[in-house]
Amino acid sequence: MTANFLIGLREGLEAVLLVVLLLAYLNKSGRTWLIPRVFIGVGVAVAVSLGFGALLTFGPRGLTFEAQEAIGGGLSILAVGFVTWMVFWMASASRTLVSDLRGKVDDAAGGTGWALVLVAALAVGREGLETALFLWAATRATGETWQPLLGATLGILVAIGLGMLLHRGVLRINLARFFTWTGAALIVVAGGVLAYGVHDLQEAGLLPGLHNLAFDVSLIIAPGGFLGTLLKGIFNFSPATTWIEAITWVAYVVPVTILYFRKIRGHNGAKRATSSLPVSA
Repeated sequence: MTANFLIGLREGLEAVLLVVLLLAYLNKSGRTWLIPRVFIGVGVAVAVSLGFGALLTFGPRGLTFEAQEAIGGGLSILAVGFVTWMVFWMASASRTLVSDLRGKVDDAAGGTGWALVLVAALAVGREGLETALFLWAATRATGETWQPLLGATLGILVAIGLGMLLHRGVLRINLARFFTWTGAALIVVAGGVLAYGVHDLQEAGLLPGLHNLAFDVSLIIAPGGFLGTLLKGIFNFSPATTWIEAITWVAYVVPVTILYFRKIRGHNGAKRATSSLPVSA
């Protein structure tokens, strides 16, 4: 539940910030009549994301066990790829995010203004689809139903609340630091989802070594116990882990974390990031 709260909070705040930036720029440029079209675009993005999540949840149920595991494993790996791209993209794009959005708004408002619906839908929809896919993969990995969804919903609600406070100028947070450390945490979470995706492929018979365990600490950390459930919910940790799962986790988390912080340091060295994005600009 904690990991899914983090996913909902981070992804939700990214989407909310995009909306806040759009609204702030429309207000400042005297185009307030276009604001309803932003919310239409947001509504379209939310509907598409929910539909995508429903398709992921209910689509594979009529398939064989092996087919379900193969699809689940493949989509989990795809979800990790999207999240990894998102983390690195946010690390590099935060400084140009405002100017990029301004350019898109200016282009969209040049005609009738309905193109702004598409701008808002694409800006929020990308985050929504990524969130739906990663939450589905993370929920499937933990083997739970309502708790991960509750955690994600709480995270999204907190993100919306923070966005409203930012929009009204009541709150300013160090967004650069927030996204840096939540990005690092998501890399660890993604490593667990990736390892579970590999386990799915092993159960589907597409990868070998299903019964070749690197370690089995089930006697110490019971899978259904408090500690086992906590570690599973946050890190997707499995007390009985195969060699391929363990190697995959290390091969992903270690180099990606190193590359991620190198990228953060490189950008900070080239140009010192501001303490927060200028949401009122």
